[in-house]
Amino acid sequence: MSLRPDLQIIANNVDRGARVLDIGCGDGELMASLRDLCGVDARGLELDPANVSLAVGRGLSVVQGDVETDLAYYPDNAFDYAILSQTLQTARSPDRVLSELLRIGSRAFVSFPNFGFWRVRASFLFGGRMPVTPALPVSWYETENIHQLTIDDFRAFIAERRVTVEGEWFLSGARAVKGGAANLRAEHAVFLLRK
Repeated sequence: MSLRPDLQIIANNVDRGARVLDIGCGDGELMASLRDLCGVDARGLELDPANVSLAVGRGLSVVQGDVETDLAYYPDNAFDYAILSQTLQTARSPDRVLSELLRIGSRAFVSFPNFGFWRVRASFLFGGRMPVTPALPVSWYETENIHQLTIDDFRAFIAERRVTVEGEWFLSGARAVKGGAANLRAEHAVFLLRK
């Protein structure tokens, strides 16, 4: 099974046998990989009922729920990892979601598209319009993204909250990008965080 590049980074950095909650798990692709290859006890929370059905059809433990409201039902430190991939920018209250991730998981993976990527900037500068790129493939009126953020925005966001960064990875397509130039050169970011 070939995972999306940001999901592959997460899969490569989850401890064998860990307890994992994948929030916004989609059809359960990452969960299935973690279960099958790493012996992970994976659980999922997903808003879309069709994706819940697909994930359950894979034999995964997934419930339908909303990241904005339903994380409050999980106990403190219930998981070794809480995973939020490509979902933070769709949350109405990203600060509350991050707090909940770090409450229910000892560590949290957060991945998101970088709106500071040079192609996004060029689209604004030369076209004056919201970008449509491989990483952001739909027009502004179709996107689920309501909080566009850059890597530097996220770094400031977590620094203000005194969150510790245990790892960070940056991607342009499937290629790794060095951290210093990431805000300009990376399409996606993956952070491993802890309180």
